[in-house]
Amino acid sequence: QMIVNVEAQKDIPGEYNILNRAIFYVSRLVSSQKERDFVNMNYDDVKRVFSIWICMNAKQNSMNYVHLMNESLIGSCDWDGKLDLLNIVLIGLSNELPEHDEQHELHRLLGTLLSKRLTADEKLNIIETEYDIPVVDDIRRDVSVMCNLSQGIREEGREEGREQGIIIGETKIIMNMYNNGFTIQQIADATGMEVEAVKDIIEGRVLILA
Repeated sequence: QMIVNVEAQKDIPGEYNILNRAIFYVSRLVSSQKERDFVNMNYDDVKRVFSIWICMNAKQNSMNYVHLMNESLIGSCDWDGKLDLLNIVLIGLSNELPEHDEQHELHRLLGTLLSKRLTADEKLNIIETEYDIPVVDDIRRDVSVMCNLSQGIREEGREEGREQGIIIGETKIIMNMYNNGFTIQQIADATGMEVEAVKDIIEGRVLILA
């Protein structure tokens, strides 16, 4: 088992270094497992944590994998433990849709889904013809919703969405965490949200667009 946290950013933040925030998130997701996924000194039961950050409006398409490494400085002691517990993936999406090649396959798919320039029909055509994903009613509906909310990618749209109680990505993450045994306080700590806001989502007072 593993814990996966996905964050979408309209651009790379300028007020703080995003890698620092990602490290904070994975650290919280590891420490929050104590007394829930493992108890007392059973640290071998800690689950792997992945924090995936998708940053739009980047200067270029990119992907970085940040993880722990073991560098022997003196001697050659083989310390027992798992180096793969903390994992951060940073994905930069440029405004230009890349060509459909092996290297940029993920970036083209994400860029298509999040594009403000493509119509719903154009997105569905790329998904179906290039990625062999059957365009069933659920996918067609979700793509239509994303197109209708494309203005919400901008900051002012995001604030309007918050006022209306529509926070698509965050609500799904919160419900997944809650369904996997996280307490409301742990969810608030991990996401940086207020406890009352988390309660509103869990208790159904916020609309979740599936």
